[in-house]
Amino acid sequence: MFTSRRFLQIALATSALAGCASTPPQAGPALAAGAQPPAAADGEVARIRIGPPPAQGALASMNSDPGDEPSAVLGASGQLRPEVQAYARQLAADRTLPVDALVSALSGARYSETVARLIAPAPGKKISRSWITYRSRVVEPKTIGWGATFWQENQDSLDRAAQRFGVPASVIVAIIGVETRYGRNMGSFRVLDSLSTLAFDYPDPSKPDRAQMFRDQLSDFLTLVMQGKLDLQTRGSYAGAIGMPQFMPGSVMRYAIDGDGTGHIDLANSPNDAILSVGNFLKEHGWQRGQPVFAPVALPANPAALVDGGLKPLRDWPQLQAAGAAARPGTAQAGYGGSWQQGPLGVIDLPEESAGTAEYRTATVNFFALTQYNRSYFYATSVADLAEAVRQRMNLVAGR
Repeated sequence: MFTSRRFLQIALATSALAGCASTPPQAGPALAAGAQPPAAADGEVARIRIGPPPAQGALASMNSDPGDEPSAVLGASGQLRPEVQAYARQLAADRTLPVDALVSALSGARYSETVARLIAPAPGKKISRSWITYRSRVVEPKTIGWGATFWQENQDSLDRAAQRFGVPASVIVAIIGVETRYGRNMGSFRVLDSLSTLAFDYPDPSKPDRAQMFRDQLSDFLTLVMQGKLDLQTRGSYAGAIGMPQFMPGSVMRYAIDGDGTGHIDLANSPNDAILSVGNFLKEHGWQRGQPVFAPVALPANPAALVDGGLKPLRDWPQLQAAGAAARPGTAQAGYGGSWQQGPLGVIDLPEESAGTAEYRTATVNFFALTQYNRSYFYATSVADLAEAVRQRMNLVAGR
């Protein structure tokens, strides 16, 4: 669906700022816009209210005073630009929302030059992709230590998520670590400003589909605001992602969960809500209980031909065996069993372009579930590797 996976693998810093779970590829994330909500098991999304954003004084300020920026939506007359007026009327009609309230909310949106600059493709020379560099910025001692502390502090919620959704605690911990370093970097841009800037003045006019995707996210954000489930002043990444797990508004609407039973969801301040929401997102995007992220496979000497570069596993174990792959010895004793051999598989590449080399791994459906959080092989693999590193740290702490 999106073809810019390669761009995502260039800059960890950019993707960390932008956020994930339903953001566009240039921003660093990604779920396809317009994904339909899953059937609600117990009605959390229908009944909850999203909590208020963190106090502004606690936010690092890259865009802290929207009053200094020009309007994102008003024309020279001081009224909404015609295309924004049409958008508001259509949204009100489609979702049975009060048009006057929508117009009032939109009228306060400010254009952010910083957002436009960050989202635009970087000009100049091509940057060589480096899996080694990318991984070193994610799987590093400080983040591993923070992850172990987060796990210890939220053991009960992580255990509940693992039992309910089948997603291991280590994986949920790793995603929150990669996204925001456990809430340390959730972004300081007003979501209204970011999404309005990108919805109505996307910096690359040749890509109207990207602008439309941001309009869809703006529609979800405004819907949540009109329903009293999100504050109009909510802040997040420059691409509009919110809270510790960096959910885009569409993912907040469809997958966020009240993890602590307070009657509202607060992804910025409640680890319980963030943890359960990440587990729900992954389950709804195909996570399979009991499966590893990578299959314990020894690939043939030159596996490049087995890589298709897609976001779905299209091969099976007999095909890989025919190509020269073999199961590594001792994997049953390591807890993998042979169940991964019954499901679809995919071979993925992790390039080191300056050297002309690549690392190859055999991915299960769970790896591809991670790519629905961020459509990058580098991202999904770094989550898996960080999860394993934090798990080992926890074992060390426990003396196992």
